[in-house]
Amino acid sequence: MAYNDIIGTIGVAIILLAYFLNTAGMIIRNGRLFYVMNIIGAALATYASVLIDYWPFVILEASWTLVSIYGLMRIMRIKMT
Repeated sequence: MAYNDIIGTIGVAIILLAYFLNTAGMIIRNGRLFYVMNIIGAALATYASVLIDYWPFVILEASWTLVSIYGLMRIMRIKMT
């Protein structure tokens, strides 16, 4: 397995794990852990997509990363007020 395959596999595994844990009721959808797992997973998947020069997934995963960062910032701002 190539380096980019390993990075991409870890990234999507983290995203899927976050989804599974949420579906199973083990973490909440608007919780910090859910967003952090999505940020890390999507960032790794973005990096793997850059390594293989596949721009549709670079755009998709980078967008996923940014939306997750926004979600995390939003809940952290709400908890601070």
